[in-house]
Amino acid sequence: MKPTFFLDLKSVAAAVALSESVVKKLVREGKFPRPRQLSDRRVAWLVREIEEWAESRPISDLVPPPPSGATR
Repeated sequence: MKPTFFLDLKSVAAAVALSESVVKKLVREGKFPRPRQLSDRRVAWLVREIEEWAESRPISDLVPPPPSGATR
C-alpha cells in the first residue's frame, strides 16, 4: 500500500473533525496550514503538516458531552 502524502479538503475536514467551511476560514485567518498547489487547478494538504497542526492544539479541560441518544 502506498503512503498518503496529500489530503483534499473533504478528507482534511473529516480528519480534524471540522467542517470544510471552518477549515477554509482557519486557512484564511492563518490559523491552519495552507494547501499545496498540485497542478493548475488542484490543491491539497500535506498530511505531515495537518498532523503537526493537530499536535499543536492545546489540551482541553472540557469533558465531552454525554451521548444524546439521538440516532441518525
